[in-house]
Amino acid sequence: MDKKISFWAPLDNAAKIFPAIRSKEHSTVARITAVLNERVAIKHLFSAIELAEKRFPYFKVSLRKGFFWYYLEQIDDPVKVTGDTGRLCQAFDRKDSNKLLFRILVRKNEISVEFSHILTDGAGLLQFLKAILIYYFNEKGMIPEEQIDPFYTSKANPEEFEDAYNRYFKEKIPHVIRQQKAFHLPFDLNPKPRFDVLLAMISTKELKERASEKSVSITIFLVAVYLLVLQDIFHECKAKGKGVRRKLARIQVPINLRNIYPTKTMRNFSLFVLPELDFRLGLYSFDEIVKIVHHKMELETDEKLISKIISRNVGGERNVFVRSIPILLKSLVLYAKYYAEGANQFSGVVTNLGNTKVPDAIADQINYFVITPPPPNKKVKINCGVIGYKDKLVLSFGNISNSKEFERRFLRFLVEQNVKVKILNTYHEQRDELL
Repeated sequence: MDKKISFWAPLDNAAKIFPAIRSKEHSTVARITAVLNERVAIKHLFSAIELAEKRFPYFKVSLRKGFFWYYLEQIDDPVKVTGDTGRLCQAFDRKDSNKLLFRILVRKNEISVEFSHILTDGAGLLQFLKAILIYYFNEKGMIPEEQIDPFYTSKANPEEFEDAYNRYFKEKIPHVIRQQKAFHLPFDLNPKPRFDVLLAMISTKELKERASEKSVSITIFLVAVYLLVLQDIFHECKAKGKGVRRKLARIQVPINLRNIYPTKTMRNFSLFVLPELDFRLGLYSFDEIVKIVHHKMELETDEKLISKIISRNVGGERNVFVRSIPILLKSLVLYAKYYAEGANQFSGVVTNLGNTKVPDAIADQINYFVITPPPPNKKVKINCGVIGYKDKLVLSFGNISNSKEFERRFLRFLVEQNVKVKILNTYHEQRDELL
């Protein structure tokens, strides 16, 4: 990248909250790992990273503080490549001499990329990792040029750095109504460092068959399982006489807006749908939960309803009064608002990046992928990332509590549905003690 060229850009609408709420534990850093079938060749990896730096110059930026807003400024710091110690999704140290907001980690046959959510969402992160893999195997002479998508060999398109939320903002659209507070798991927090990840590998084919029997997608099926487990824990707490004030369970499910609105943006461009159960209405069967989630997802992914959420989010930042508040005060307000409203409105998170595709020439060089969403906040405590590759679908449960009861119930339900489950630890070695 030419050092003489520099640019700056305000944070996109989704990114604006993260500088205010990030901390050492709540890092707002996500990870995707590619597990290869052979040990990583460091020489070829470094060459691939150099190509990725040139292809995605808008990721080589640092977070700067203005008087009213944070912004991103291009820098030429080298990309940080480190050995993977097993500590996932660690915060980017603001005192570090390297000011980039992403890192690349290597361990044996694994290549991992960690990005601050300030830069991009899961879809953008996966695209970047796939670029590194394509360049890596091309450097090894294992993928012909004609099999490489022109996206990876062309120069960056200016549209890739657009704030697509602003592009599709519509004025004078009614805003969404504020939701009631949601039920949260009653588990105590782990001592610091709190974040622990449990991986479970299952057959994509088997899970798809179970979902097809209900005439729904894998995402809907897994969200329904999540709600079923929350329902069981809620009623057990109630039976034990524990005070359960919040009687709604709600799951935050990110959706990729690039599938709804045409854009090439590599910045954040996702919103959430929020399927829910109201425990005041009685006990739900799994089939009932599946039906509720299916219809809620269908309704909330309608373009007209999505535009209401974009209107609320972007309209807030365009407000003259909000824009005139100094950044220090604005950060305090955003932090308070996040924990008073945002984190209170959902009980869990399911992030599904779908089935990953790579060029045919290198398909057999990759074993599977893993997505680890950012560590959950202190109220939600547990989240789940999902990504598939061929017939291997990996569930990644991020947990800051001292209990694995949620994961145990979730995975046992899958086993009861005739879906075989293999439990892995952080270093992807099998451990089946939960089953």
